[in-house]
Amino acid sequence: MSTPIGSAPSTHTPHHPVAVIGAGLGGLTLARVLHVHGIQAAVFDLDASPDARTQGGMLDIHEESGQEALRAAQLHQEFLAKVHPGGQAMRILDKHARVLREEGDDGTGGRPEIDRGDLRALLLGSLPPGTVRWDSKVTSTRPVGGGVHEVTLADGRVFTAGLLVGADGAWSRVRPLLSGATPAYTGISFVELDLLDAEARHPEAARLVGGGMLFAVGDDKGFLGHRESDGSLHIYTALRTAEGWLSGIDFTDTAAARTALLAQFADWAPELRRLITDADGPMTPRTIHALPIGHRWERVPGVTLLGDAAHLMSPFAGEGANLAMIDGADLGRSLARHAGNTEAAVAAYEEKLFPRAEATARESADGLDAIFHADAPQPLLDMFAAFDAA
Repeated sequence: MSTPIGSAPSTHTPHHPVAVIGAGLGGLTLARVLHVHGIQAAVFDLDASPDARTQGGMLDIHEESGQEALRAAQLHQEFLAKVHPGGQAMRILDKHARVLREEGDDGTGGRPEIDRGDLRALLLGSLPPGTVRWDSKVTSTRPVGGGVHEVTLADGRVFTAGLLVGADGAWSRVRPLLSGATPAYTGISFVELDLLDAEARHPEAARLVGGGMLFAVGDDKGFLGHRESDGSLHIYTALRTAEGWLSGIDFTDTAAARTALLAQFADWAPELRRLITDADGPMTPRTIHALPIGHRWERVPGVTLLGDAAHLMSPFAGEGANLAMIDGADLGRSLARHAGNTEAAVAAYEEKLFPRAEATARESADGLDAIFHADAPQPLLDMFAAFDAA
């Protein structure tokens, strides 16, 4: 039986035909593609405002996924105007800071770089005012019959949704409606650092990183870095280590945290160690989690997932944001194509979602093993050589 978007229970509780939980790139892409097709969505986000927190660093947006989503959103030209020239450059170094592979960026590559904040602002600015409901933290969700779900927010507000879309990331409050899976630690921990105004204040580090991405890896650890569009360098010091290692470091004491981190790179090149010693401001610890490869669920009427809520994976295929955006675009296009039959639309979307996410999660796991390897950087060099030969 077809289920039209917008079926509402007979209640005074506010009802939204399409409710999207999470105003990240995937949720916003979905809302924008629906808007392009004349379908209204309500987006709920726990942040107090669009500027409540920083949005992270640079993203490479892939031709076949993120850029395809932007075309579906009718925002591709606006995106191209915001890309970071030179951002597709890459360097691979060993622990002695020897350059083993270097690629330039002549502007012809298919993965241009953009600041995550700029991309999110582009999507937000393309939506009708009031589409995103800020300061709306979801605390619980439950089915109420007929494919309709009830959502409760932290401030006590309640609403129902004809289609509830979980775009709410790794620790999704919507996912338990579909799956009992939870993210597991991948064995990799990050400490994030920034070197500000790099050309003027940190010229050695600026030369080391180059114009785009840096991989300096070995001994199951390394430095992953990127030049940002504001001239800063964003560095991830990354280690294969026990899950509790970060919790044993007091990151409120930056000097002590720096000492603990330097101890992990005691025999690395001085210029690489200086990425830690010269970093500006506090350091941010982060453990890397992933859902099981091939995560999927049985069709449940009136609810689905996209992005990290559906297929959280490690960042070592560079696909997280791209997948979230193409998920959002595909779901939006499917809802428009199957107007009046939400279940057919969502089933068609999930039929594309599952195999694509599984294949990419395997690539991500392979990338993790290539970077964090006792023989690194050779497995990483071999992986790029295989890409060249393909």
